[in-house]
Amino acid sequence: MSLMELVGQVTTLTVARKAPFGFFLTDGQEDVLLHINETEYEYEEGESLEVFLYPDAHGRVSATTVIPKVLAGKYNWVKVTDIKPGIGVFLDIGIQKDLLLGEEDLPAHKSVWPEIGDMLYITLRVNRNYRLYARLASDQVIQSISTKATRKEFNKNVQGHIYRTAKVGSWIYTIEGFKGFIHESQRLTEPRLGEKVEGRIIDIKEDGTINVSLLARKEEALDQDAQRVYEYLMSRNGAMPFSDKSMPEEIQERFQLSKGAFKRALGKLLKEKKIYQEDNWTYVKKD
Repeated sequence: MSLMELVGQVTTLTVARKAPFGFFLTDGQEDVLLHINETEYEYEEGESLEVFLYPDAHGRVSATTVIPKVLAGKYNWVKVTDIKPGIGVFLDIGIQKDLLLGEEDLPAHKSVWPEIGDMLYITLRVNRNYRLYARLASDQVIQSISTKATRKEFNKNVQGHIYRTAKVGSWIYTIEGFKGFIHESQRLTEPRLGEKVEGRIIDIKEDGTINVSLLARKEEALDQDAQRVYEYLMSRNGAMPFSDKSMPEEIQERFQLSKGAFKRALGKLLKEKKIYQEDNWTYVKKD
């Protein structure tokens, strides 16, 4: 097997000779360069080294003594380092050269593309030209590493990363190792692929997977809605032309709230004696 056919894999080679810019390694048939920037040590001729082989910018086989976080068939979580529209996103796999996840393997809508710092669960893919690319973990791969949730987990808060997105919802792998689904009705906005989110478990399936909601609990949502309405009031010097008699469409346009949620927020503020209503207007109550 040629060294080119070993691209993307770990192999053991022998130091053939030293050069001003690194070391030439050999398998007895072919030589490959271990650049001085790819190792921290000095080696002697005849010494055996475990190295990872990858193609350099010119397509030539190069070696590094740094074994990456992912290999062909070996998955890991890696960080997004750069985004290139029309090309894809680049990932830090532990070696000096970042790995590309091509645009064709990313969501169709760029609004849910990963951002720098997001985490993706991937493996290495070697194409026919021996170039290295990233491959996202399939649902089956995530299932194989997941832990089954039990009924005692119900209603608990969880954090995790989004590993798959679709119009109907998003799929999450939690810190605890649970595989979960977030229905589109259980999120305010669609999370990005690779984004870390926090939610709560709202159902546990027979197979141990979970359903997660990213929406705030009712008490938390009420507090947030009331705060939003109060802040809007204050931005208008304590008076606004909205009340519990306002039209649902007007409320939705201004506050992104249903009329029911808006009325509950007003009710909370009225109970706390922070506001009063008069002639279909709402006012901040002065001390």
